[in-house]
Amino acid sequence: MGSLSKRSTVYFEPSIHQALKMKAASSHVSVSEIVDEAVRLLIAEDQEDLQAFVERKNEPEISYEAFINDLKAHGKI
Repeated sequence: MGSLSKRSTVYFEPSIHQALKMKAASSHVSVSEIVDEAVRLLIAEDQEDLQAFVERKNEPEISYEAFINDLKAHGKI
């Protein structure tokens, strides 16, 4: 299991668990390593999203209604 050191119980639907076990067997890694990597990717994606919010914080805001009206005014809808 490498350097993984904390334990947690995770419940999967039976078919998802079966697919996960098959992937682990075919890729020669543990289920724990696959789940750990998946969580790392999700956290990295969250960090990218948060960074995008920071980068766009000074952009002007527009309401949904104003946006729809703008699309209509420009013949988009």
